[in-house]
Amino acid sequence: MAALLATALLSPLAACSSSQDSSGATASGSAKPTTLTVFAAASLTKSFDQIGKDFQKAHPGVTVRFSYEGSQTLVEQLSEGAPADVLATADTKNMNTATKASLVGTTTEFATNTLTLITPPGNPASITGLDASLNGKKLVICAPAVPCGNATKQLSGKLGVTLKPVSEEQKVTDVRGKVESGEADAGIVYRTDAAASGKKVTTVAIKDAGQVINHYPIAVTKSSTNAALAQQFVSQVTSEAGQKVLADAGFSPAS
Repeated sequence: MAALLATALLSPLAACSSSQDSSGATASGSAKPTTLTVFAAASLTKSFDQIGKDFQKAHPGVTVRFSYEGSQTLVEQLSEGAPADVLATADTKNMNTATKASLVGTTTEFATNTLTLITPPGNPASITGLDASLNGKKLVICAPAVPCGNATKQLSGKLGVTLKPVSEEQKVTDVRGKVESGEADAGIVYRTDAAASGKKVTTVAIKDAGQVINHYPIAVTKSSTNAALAQQFVSQVTSEAGQKVLADAGFSPAS
């Protein structure tokens, strides 16, 4: 009888010890497991992976899950109902599309980027820039709908150069992959992608590349079920620590 009474008295206490507060943390101090989904342009892979790790350390119980694709693909997926809490694109054009479709809230520019050429190590095809050295060579670029492809189109137009690529990819990391594997003689990517490839490629600067600058905006999605946490991630990206990670990857500050 005494044992039964003790059990009855302990039961409510056990229930109280595991009760959750409004923030999702339990009374014992453990955090409620939460997944934050971030849709980000493929060129942000290296820097956002690091920012995500830093964010998780500062937010126990939170897992940041990334989906890296071409910006236009991410906006299409979001418009079709794919769940995401944050959207970061490699241009304002695709973010404006998301804004007009009421897919995101307030946008904030957090970085800028420019284009460069990359070749396999040692530049075996002797590429010198967006010039005659590309004639007859296997050049790979991004498709026009992709931010890096749109930038490539604008830049080649400003420079009066006609490009004849052997393929147009749906994301900049695919261009990198084809050059790194030796499948292409040259590829046009962001300078951050050239930096991320390291010794796997040789970088060839494009004269007057600064005539076309890509602006990177970020926003919390309207469909986010963790809007407050998503806004904290945005703040992490724009913070001094987040900006250092981006700068180390080769990005320039927001204009």
